[in-house]
Amino acid sequence: MTSVLAEINGNLSVVGYGLAAIGPAIGVGIIFAAYIQASARQPESAGFNRTWLIFGFAVVEALALFGLVLAFAL
Repeated sequence: MTSVLAEINGNLSVVGYGLAAIGPAIGVGIIFAAYIQASARQPESAGFNRTWLIFGFAVVEALALFGLVLAFAL
């Protein structure tokens, strides 16, 4: 019984990171959906919007990387 508990306890950080990665995944989906919608409405502003797309993607992806680092640190 104790060996099963030790295996479960050792993998809780991985499960926690998996749950924490759901938020950035949804954020990335929303960012790309907004970019596609904005480019479809005004194609001439796609170049300007691409800058904000990359910036938003980097910020949201940094949150996922912080969660990965904390999963390994704790």
